[in-house]
Amino acid sequence: MVGTLNEQKITQYFKNKNILITGSTGLLGKVLLEKILRVQPDVKKIYLPVRAVDSVAAKERVDTEVVGNELFGILREKHGDMFQSFTVEKIVPFAGDVMYEDFGIDVVTLRELQLTEDLEIIINAAATTNFCERYDVALGVNVVGVKHMCNFAKKCPNLDVLLHISTAYVAGEKQGLVQERLFKDGETLRAGTHLNIDIELSIAKDLKKKLETDVDMSSKAMKELGLSRARHFGWPNTYVFTKTMGEMILSQLLRREDDIPVVIVRPSIITSILNDPLPGWIQGTRTIDKFLISYAKQNLPCALGDLDLTMDVIPSNMVVNAIISAIVTHSSLSNPKREGAEDSPVVYHVSSSTRHPVPYGILYRTAKRYFNEHPRVGTDGRVVPTREVWLINNITLFHFLVVVTFRFPLELLHVLSILCCGLFGLGPLYHDLAEKYRILIKLMDIYGPFALFKGCFDDFNLNKLRLSMIDDDASIFNFDPKTIDWEDYFYRVHIPGVMKYLFK
Repeated sequence: MVGTLNEQKITQYFKNKNILITGSTGLLGKVLLEKILRVQPDVKKIYLPVRAVDSVAAKERVDTEVVGNELFGILREKHGDMFQSFTVEKIVPFAGDVMYEDFGIDVVTLRELQLTEDLEIIINAAATTNFCERYDVALGVNVVGVKHMCNFAKKCPNLDVLLHISTAYVAGEKQGLVQERLFKDGETLRAGTHLNIDIELSIAKDLKKKLETDVDMSSKAMKELGLSRARHFGWPNTYVFTKTMGEMILSQLLRREDDIPVVIVRPSIITSILNDPLPGWIQGTRTIDKFLISYAKQNLPCALGDLDLTMDVIPSNMVVNAIISAIVTHSSLSNPKREGAEDSPVVYHVSSSTRHPVPYGILYRTAKRYFNEHPRVGTDGRVVPTREVWLINNITLFHFLVVVTFRFPLELLHVLSILCCGLFGLGPLYHDLAEKYRILIKLMDIYGPFALFKGCFDDFNLNKLRLSMIDDDASIFNFDPKTIDWEDYFYRVHIPGVMKYLFK
């Protein structure tokens, strides 16, 4: 594979191609769509299923949420007054939902769109990434949605490749080297347990039926069910648990005999765009960004963390570059009718911990430096001072110290506030501190396992793909984390991006 890919070959591949991208309103969906349209304006059609009541509403949503985003600024400047006509010609939005068979669209509409006849590439970026999502919703998108996508793919005779976006953290809290391999059917992360996806779907369905008369209670119960089922099998949250099941469904339904090359891309923690097309652009608050925002607001007195541990992050544009390169590579490879076939699916870790690791200490130091040099101004016009965050690298110790240092004084303050009828500012002070305490506990419960994650993602397959690139470092499709100066990236690109696009 060495030296077999270059910019011309990649861009030429997408010429006159018909592509379907799910999850186009999400971060990766937007970056991917913009990149394809910019590097290959002669792409034929890009179909975008989005949740909407009808095709008119679908188009309006794509116009406002997707192509109307400032991420498309370079593309807008390039086409000038013809930008709108260009996007209308190339983009085909339609009302569709991966939670339903054939996106929930009728036979007539399906025939009018000519989806099954024309499609050559499917990129499944649709997902719910909420760590504590309702179990039925997470299963519907991350598991059942993959099942429907596989069934749809089998109806497309000209399909060249299907690429599914997962997450590297399907590994859970595994330590050591995490390999680029598929999970076996029923495999779990806890000894003595066996995962049956049909049973999980049935459990969620039964609870939903019991609680359908109480919407509020149903939502809370469904979230608790998702977390309990995930932790029962060894995963820390509902998101990574259901993404694992989605991978299992994919490998079950699209095997080699189906004549469809299948690729699974597992990014680690996705961060803001490094350089192309809009440095710092980001959408949706990721793991490390929760801490950055809390640090900026100074409502994070302590946190679970170890400055010497590696945080595995990768800029979103590099993830997209790897996706595009993988599509081109595997479109010309393996199915039973092609020589040199490989088994599908092929797994790629798009990560940095093996090739160019960055410790949490760099993020912490650059955050301190950034907020000291760019202090935030509060609503009262006063500068918010940047204070040290007390970092604790042991979960048991963390919970003990939080109870002793914060919970007990908070309860005492509550009693005093009641006794004093809320006078002397005790009432507002209690509510302010109680909110900070609630945020702290929630952050640590959901994100704590990632803060102390001691795994390292093997990128052997990705490195083979990287070696196939000619002049990889200078390529517009570069996805080599070694080309990143992490300290400069966080200080000049990512933290300013978080403050601009995510801070409220």
